[in-house]
Amino acid sequence: MARIDAFLEIMQKSGASDLHLSTGAVPMLRINGELEKTRHRPLTGDEVRLLMYELLTDQQIERFEERGELDCAYTLDGVARFRINVYKKYPGIASAFRIIPHEVPTLDELGFPPVLKSLLRYRAGLVLVTGPTNSGKSTTLAAMVDYLNEQMKYHIITLEDPLEFLHRNKQCLINQRQIGEHSRSFADALRAALREDPNVILVGEMRDLETISLAITAAELGLLVLGTLHTKSAAQTIGRISDAFSADEQPAIRLALSEVLVGICSQQLLRRADRPGRVAALEILVANGAIRNMIREGKNHQGNNVITTGRKEGMKPLDQHLRELVDSGVVTRDEAARYATEPQAFLLGLNRRAP
Repeated sequence: MARIDAFLEIMQKSGASDLHLSTGAVPMLRINGELEKTRHRPLTGDEVRLLMYELLTDQQIERFEERGELDCAYTLDGVARFRINVYKKYPGIASAFRIIPHEVPTLDELGFPPVLKSLLRYRAGLVLVTGPTNSGKSTTLAAMVDYLNEQMKYHIITLEDPLEFLHRNKQCLINQRQIGEHSRSFADALRAALREDPNVILVGEMRDLETISLAITAAELGLLVLGTLHTKSAAQTIGRISDAFSADEQPAIRLALSEVLVGICSQQLLRRADRPGRVAALEILVANGAIRNMIREGKNHQGNNVITTGRKEGMKPLDQHLRELVDSGVVTRDEAARYATEPQAFLLGLNRRAP
């Protein structure tokens, strides 16, 4: 039994999403989105190093010492799987653990609308899940893969750093590859995946121009590509993809994106008011004719208006979903306003609707 296991068991029992170990600091847990100190004394640098090095292979230790940071994963049987980042800092080292449940949640269990399932029924195209760090993107993508695993007979390749949710083959054959362990980079793994007879490729992070370009190419070649970006809205996502390319290339990439994009789900995690935990607030874009024209013409600023007028097709502006969460008592007015597109206008609108 590794020494870290006791910390991880406490983390799981307390309902924390994250555990932070840092030289000179008390171990801390993130519970319902906020950091809370444990009753443990501060850890020394040698203690943090010992806790971490017990989990790492010699190759991983060498890579960490050389680069100053490392992503990996660890499974504690009967408890959960954990995504880990260990990094050097002043003074000493630190690490962050993210809990990953053994069971993959379904889209229904997450409370997501049926339109997301309809996006996954496309045989080819690009479906993006976006949001800031710690917004639940990995969980949403895992639920999407699980839906395909239940409904389709596909070959699915996932490219992740590190592997998080582990999928069992149901209707599909799922091959999961960890960047750094099974391939040198997302771009290399994505390029190779095109020759591995997939129906679906999941790209854990579209972090550079080459990966973005290859993902769009894969969608053009007739594959369904699921990917993530660290963007806060659908309009910002489209702009980020376009801006990754040079000015001369942008018209061509906007045209390509307009043709392959299926939809975008942008999400934020809010503290629940009805019970402990967090809930995802969503903005959903479905690529209809108006969206495709907007992308081709580079008029991303029109995104929110086009989404608002596309509600019959399953589109949902973020502020609309926030209002629904407030009306149903799931989140407080103030919590929703923190994530609204225009917080003051959002609160004013709630006040006008109040009896």
